[in-house]
Amino acid sequence: MPQTDNLANHRTSEASVESAALPLAQQVAARIRDMIIQDQLTPGEWIREQALADKLSVSRTPLREALKMLELEGLIRLLPNRGAVVTELTVEEVKEKLEVLAVLEALAGKLACQKASDAELAEIRALHYEMLAWFSRQNRLEYFKLNQRIHLAIVAASGNRTLVATHARINAQLYRVRFQSNLQNQLWGTAVDEHEEMLAALEARNSEAMSMCMLNHLGQTFFKFSKNLESMENSRRKNKF
Repeated sequence: MPQTDNLANHRTSEASVESAALPLAQQVAARIRDMIIQDQLTPGEWIREQALADKLSVSRTPLREALKMLELEGLIRLLPNRGAVVTELTVEEVKEKLEVLAVLEALAGKLACQKASDAELAEIRALHYEMLAWFSRQNRLEYFKLNQRIHLAIVAASGNRTLVATHARINAQLYRVRFQSNLQNQLWGTAVDEHEEMLAALEARNSEAMSMCMLNHLGQTFFKFSKNLESMENSRRKNKF
């Protein structure tokens, strides 16, 4: 475990350097994205540009560029003469998008088993162990980012550019949902177990098993998201009394 922890620390430093090298608007977009998935900016909330710019210590120009990027991802909506609001998906919309995403990732997993190079498999394996290091620390945000990198790496290994582009668009809209699905401690570990199964199927190049793993994994995401909504609703009810 110490070796894994050192690896995670090293990668975190690398990620910080890489982030600092990005254009300012992209850095701002990344920070706002993290705020959205952690509910520091909640669904349906109007974004007060000047207050957010002050919080992030940037001017409104890169902030507005960042907001345009996040609109393309589906995380916010820009309304003419009204400003920006954090996108709020209904439960039914989440279900529909996850159903489509599950089919896309199942296909991606199947194609990755057939087409992925040994180097691509090695990279996915390395990302998996980095993710486990953050899970052991109970660091949900860093765990989630590694989790997403794994999914994107599997999709990229499919070698299908149309699939990659379609997946990117829908996955971005569900970025917050996929993070929120891990918030229940008793269910978080199931995602790790599912990733272990996915890695085993991928390394065995068992396309049918990999396809089923991906389908089940996204199905669990909706289940965990629903449980999180239920928990939040129960908390709100308790606070009323």
